[in-house]
Amino acid sequence: MPAVNSVLVVGSGLAGAATAIRLAESGVAVDLVEVKPDAAAIGSGITLQGNALRELRTLGVWDEVQAAGYAFDVTGIRAPDPAGTVVAEIPDARTGGPDLPAVMGMPRPQLARILVDRATAVGVKVRFGTTHTELRQDHAGVDVTFTDGSSNRYDLVVGADGIRSWTRRALGIDLETTSVGMGIWRAFGPRPASVTRTDLYYGGPSYIAGYCPTGEDSLYAYIVEDAQDRSALSPEEQLATVKQLSRAYHGPWDEIRETLTDPSRVNYTWFETHVLPAPWNRGRVVLIGDAAHTCPPTIAQGGAQALEDAVVLTELLLERDVLDQDLWDAFSARRFDRARTVVEASNQLAQWQIDHVRGDIPGLMRSIAHLVARPA
Repeated sequence: MPAVNSVLVVGSGLAGAATAIRLAESGVAVDLVEVKPDAAAIGSGITLQGNALRELRTLGVWDEVQAAGYAFDVTGIRAPDPAGTVVAEIPDARTGGPDLPAVMGMPRPQLARILVDRATAVGVKVRFGTTHTELRQDHAGVDVTFTDGSSNRYDLVVGADGIRSWTRRALGIDLETTSVGMGIWRAFGPRPASVTRTDLYYGGPSYIAGYCPTGEDSLYAYIVEDAQDRSALSPEEQLATVKQLSRAYHGPWDEIRETLTDPSRVNYTWFETHVLPAPWNRGRVVLIGDAAHTCPPTIAQGGAQALEDAVVLTELLLERDVLDQDLWDAFSARRFDRARTVVEASNQLAQWQIDHVRGDIPGLMRSIAHLVARPA
C-alpha cells in the first residue's frame, strides 16, 4: 500500500506532470493544477539529455516524444569567423543508455501537451488556470483552497511550480534566487536543412551563439550576453536586437537569421540560480524541480533533474507504506547532493565564460555525464 492515497500536484511542467503520471498509474488519486491557461503556454524550446529521455520512456511517452523531437549525438563547436568554421565535433555522452539518443531537442509546449495528455489518460484530474490560495496542514493531511473557490484535502502536496514557486512562498521559505550575470535571447523559427545538431559559437561580441533543432521543421536559436534590462524593448525591437547580435556569426546562422521574422517568438531571460537546502519538504508539502533547484542551461540538465526528482519521490511514495521522516531522509539522500552538483557545475561553466577563464570544460562535462548516467 503506498504512503499516500491522495495527492495535489501544483505545476504541470516536467516535474509536476511526471509525478502525477507515476502516482496515478499506481492507483493514487491525483489532482494537478496549473496557473497557466493551457499546456501550450508552458515554455518555448528544450534540450533533453539522455537521462531525461530515459525517464520519459518510463512515463510511457517515448514514442510520442521521439516522433515530435529531433535527436542527435554530436555537438559542434564553431568559430565566430566569416565562414562559421567548425573547429570541433564532440560526441555527446549517451547518459540514458546505448539504446537512446544522446540528445533531443523539441518544442517545450509540445512536450507539455504530450505529458498532460498522458496524465489525463491514466486518471489525473487536470485543471488549468488554477492554483492554491491557502495550504493548512496537520499531522494527517493538507487542506487546500483554490483560486476558483473550491477546496479539498490531500495526504500530500507537491509544489512543482517553478523558479518563482507560489507554493514555496506559501510555506514561508525565504530562498534567494540570484542572477548568474548572463542573459539569453531565444528565437524560434524554421529549421534550415544545414542544422542537424546543436552548434555552439564561443567568442565574438556575445558569450555564446547557438541553436538546437527541435523537429523536422523547427529550431530554437539563442545568444547569450551580459545580463541587462531589456524590458523596455518592444517585440519588434527585441527581434531586431537578436538579428543584430547574430550578424557576428555565420555558417548556418546566415540562414537562420533570415527566417527569424516573428517578434512573438523571441524572448529574453536571465540565467538565475538557487538550491534549497535540504530538506525540501515542510511537513506534508514538498518542493521539487525548479522550485527547489535551478541553474543556467549550460549543461542542459534542468529538465532531466526535474524528471529525476519526480522519479525518486514517487518511487519512495509507492514502495513505502507511511509518509514519515525516514522517507524524507531517503529523498534528501538521493536527490540533494546530485542536484546541487549539477547546479554548481552549470554555474561554474557560466562563470568561466564571464571571467574569460579557460577552465577544464571537457573534464567538468565528463564528470557530470558520468554522474547522471547512473539512475538517480
